[in-house]
Amino acid sequence: MPSLQGKLSVERMCILAQVSRAGFYRWLQRRRPGVEETVVRAAIQEVAVEHHRRYGYRRITAQLRHRGMAVNRKRVLRMMQEDNLLAVRSRKFVCTTDSRHPFEVFLNLAKRMELTAPNQLWVADLTYIRLQHEFVYMAVVLDAFSRRVVGWALNRSLRSAVAVDALEQALESRQPLPGLVHHSDRGVQYASHVYTELLQKHGVTCSMSRAGNPYDNAKCESFLKTLKQEEIYCREYQDLEDLRLHSSAFIDGYYNRHRLHSALGYVSPDAFEQANKQSIPSAAKMSFVRHKEIYPNDLPT
Repeated sequence: MPSLQGKLSVERMCILAQVSRAGFYRWLQRRRPGVEETVVRAAIQEVAVEHHRRYGYRRITAQLRHRGMAVNRKRVLRMMQEDNLLAVRSRKFVCTTDSRHPFEVFLNLAKRMELTAPNQLWVADLTYIRLQHEFVYMAVVLDAFSRRVVGWALNRSLRSAVAVDALEQALESRQPLPGLVHHSDRGVQYASHVYTELLQKHGVTCSMSRAGNPYDNAKCESFLKTLKQEEIYCREYQDLEDLRLHSSAFIDGYYNRHRLHSALGYVSPDAFEQANKQSIPSAAKMSFVRHKEIYPNDLPT
């Protein structure tokens, strides 16, 4: 097998030799140190390419450990720096929340919840995306327990329709039991009658962030940051349909299924839910009192 290195990928060599990739790496690590260094560097490059340079050194370290390689973060970071493989980061975000509206807003229930299963708490948010000749808007709904994207939608308008489309997709795909809590900011899209009535129709309890406190919805904002840094900012989209195609590939094909999440112990959202599948039908067993506030009266913080 050593004679094939450099000619075939590790995965292909393992298939031909009928051995596991983890076993192959363990065999190589028992060889002289110089060879082991080369093997680790090649494995880092393979993971970086496989994930389109979206992974930083922490996730690459976790991925290598999943493959049976005994590596530490400092070593992986050093090699990635030497090979110019560090993930591309960040840009500032623009607020799309308009909480100046006459609709009812609700107490923040999410901060009191201790999650033990999927479908107990969903979090939702909106963001804008710049295309070549226009701005479009994306709405997402996340399961707060598993960080899985359960619904998303794109629209040229920031009206309620984009948020409703994402919610309808989430309700259709998950079919949650009554008792689920839906948390969002106080934006007009989430406070609108059409949105809150859809939640109530399915037995979902409304929850909203405190005024001027974006940290209340940190999980959803964290996903949107990941989406922009690892997908949106890495491409130039021709039009809305081009964006929709690549967004589906990233969210449904990559993020939910394969991307390692640090908060989940470096497994993907799908893998985390699979490990907790016995409790997926569960809903939050909590009773809440809805609190009515009408803008522009004083809003509690």
